[in-house]
Amino acid sequence: MAALVKDLKANAGHGLVVAGRDQPPAVHALALAINAALGNVGTTVLLREPVDVIPPSTPELAALAQAVAGGAVSTLFILGGNPVYDAPADLKLDLKKVQNVVHLGLSVDETAEQAHWHLPEAHFLEAWGDCRSADGTASVVQPLIEPLFGGHSAIELLGLLASGEDKPGYDLMRETWKGLLPPAATADAFDDAFSKVLHDGLLAGSAVPPTAAQPSTPIPAAALAGLAAPAAAGLELVFRASPAVHDGRFANVGWLQELPDAVTKITWGNAALLSPKTAKDLHLENEDGVRVKLGSAEVELPVWIVPGQAEGTVVVHLGYGRRAAGRAGTGVGADVYPLRTSAAPGFAGGARLAPSGNRHRIAQTQDHGTLAVAHVHDPSDDQDRPRPIVREATLEEWRHEPHFAAEMVETPKSEPPLWKQHSYEEGQQWGMAIDLNSCTGCNACVIACQSENNVPVVGHEQVRRGREMHWLRMDRYFAGPPEQPEMLFQPMPCQQCENAPCEQVCPVAATVHTADGLNAMVYNRCIGTRYCSNNCPYKVRRFNFFNYTKDTPELVKMAANPDVTVRARGVMEKCTYCVQRIQAARIDAKMAERPFADGDVRTACQQTCPTQAITFGDIRDPKAQVNERKANSRNYVLLAELGNKPRTSYLARIRNPHPDLVDQRSEE
Repeated sequence: MAALVKDLKANAGHGLVVAGRDQPPAVHALALAINAALGNVGTTVLLREPVDVIPPSTPELAALAQAVAGGAVSTLFILGGNPVYDAPADLKLDLKKVQNVVHLGLSVDETAEQAHWHLPEAHFLEAWGDCRSADGTASVVQPLIEPLFGGHSAIELLGLLASGEDKPGYDLMRETWKGLLPPAATADAFDDAFSKVLHDGLLAGSAVPPTAAQPSTPIPAAALAGLAAPAAAGLELVFRASPAVHDGRFANVGWLQELPDAVTKITWGNAALLSPKTAKDLHLENEDGVRVKLGSAEVELPVWIVPGQAEGTVVVHLGYGRRAAGRAGTGVGADVYPLRTSAAPGFAGGARLAPSGNRHRIAQTQDHGTLAVAHVHDPSDDQDRPRPIVREATLEEWRHEPHFAAEMVETPKSEPPLWKQHSYEEGQQWGMAIDLNSCTGCNACVIACQSENNVPVVGHEQVRRGREMHWLRMDRYFAGPPEQPEMLFQPMPCQQCENAPCEQVCPVAATVHTADGLNAMVYNRCIGTRYCSNNCPYKVRRFNFFNYTKDTPELVKMAANPDVTVRARGVMEKCTYCVQRIQAARIDAKMAERPFADGDVRTACQQTCPTQAITFGDIRDPKAQVNERKANSRNYVLLAELGNKPRTSYLARIRNPHPDLVDQRSEE
């Protein structure tokens, strides 16, 4: 804390203190007061008057629940929500006491099952609407497709209730924008102004200017009420929205259910997350069943131990245990909403854990991609030592030895291989560089790859057997003591080796080298020997054990990328550097009669990465961004000592620890 305060004061007006979104109002008031005291308000913190904002209100939901319980509500319209499932445990709506319940929703969920009428809701990509950004800029939401099932948007239902007329969302939205755009003398003038908004996507100059107001000082005592409350005995129970299915609204999306959690690597369910010390004190191990108790509520969950978690806490993820989610999401995981009340929506003290005596099988992927050559035998002392897979250094170490990453292993002398080396004519040669300094492990690249390449979902049992099909995985590593580790992430696609070990062992030449340096798969040749997978040290090849696409519903087939084939049972598949995008860009350049330019091809993972950690391009182009990264002193290739010559390289991670904290840790 002393180091933190020192840094904030030394950078007054340039720092930022942010409170977690689940913290109570008092904590947010304190964060604002600290920013004001440091002079951050007006520089890093801008205050704006809210426009067209209707914040969620727990007291209003409580009043509604009380009115419903008392029989005072005869007709209730529920627009898009699912309160029967996700409302706080003390504010559940007893819909049986309402004469007429009308539910507008995307699916027949838990609330729709109890409603008298269920209306199909148009997806936001099917509906007209409008919105405002954080700074108040007004924007128009335009649909990409007509409603597939004749759904209606919330504004269309509200318009019907308010006026008695069934108007399309487009007409309702235009009426609203007549009050937002400057007065037009003629209808044509309005049409021109409105068309410009549609073209631009927003109304220029509609942002709300920051106010000059300053937070009140000192903070009113009422705003800080509850901060001094003593901690309840027992464990602290922390509620978190699932990084995959959020609050449960995406529970029926198989891609998200099968997406390994960035930290725990758990798929298809949730668990009670404990720190190593807390689990040891309670004599609990991974996959032990426990009853999580809070007050009179109780939920059973499996245990999963997570290094670095705060001691004395239990973290549970919301969004699971759905009873009416759909084909993929019903019955997955445990519903922890019964533990969550309106008084403590983010965290609550006084939780207790009691072993249930059950064992739960958790599908997690952390050990599935263990590199076959993660250890090397050192004959000097007859020891097996770990190979440096993820490489990092402090800023000072990097400045002292800039090429530390590439020099951590001894690369074999360049000798001719036993087979003929590849020779390339004129044209592009593709390569990739991934900056580990920028990667946050968000998993966006994994989902982007799955969407782009029609990667199938295999389900809980097959994931448990190590048969997940992701072409790109996100490896997670811990460094340091289990109580206070650092966490590192490393995206792991096919390395596109120049001397690919998979190509050497395929008996039918199903895995081949292309003229532009890609390691490609010819699916029609593959007979499923899996020799290539056994010979791949990076473990990035996937085998279709079953025909996962055999019974795919027609609606789901519409989501498939038509430029990528859907693989049948018994073939090996893997990352292709999005070869379909390479071909499309090549055709576009030819039609435009121009040469390839850097950036013409962007892989799905590169396009989606929010931190631009992934760079792809022509390694023959000296001005290409990928070559700028590969020329960086932090650049290295994985398992270079094997002589595979990967086209994918990594930029080592550089840490910049606070010197005061480093000194403290050294003393400890």
